[in-house]
Amino acid sequence: MPAGVSWATYLKMFAASLLSMCAGAEVVHRYYRPDLTIPEIPPKPGELKTELWGLKKRQHEPQISQQ
Repeated sequence: MPAGVSWATYLKMFAASLLSMCAGAEVVHRYYRPDLTIPEIPPKPGELKTELWGLKKRQHEPQISQQ
């Protein structure tokens, strides 16, 4: 008996946790709707929707220290 419970209780809890994990993954997958298409030609820099524009701007701007 794992964890001090009967096999029936253990299997019920295992099945319930597995079912809830799969259901949660399905809900997240449907909510965010990932783009699973594979382009034939790799996108050029700046065409990806996942790039962080604010981070790119901050990296290229010169930092002027005011001392």
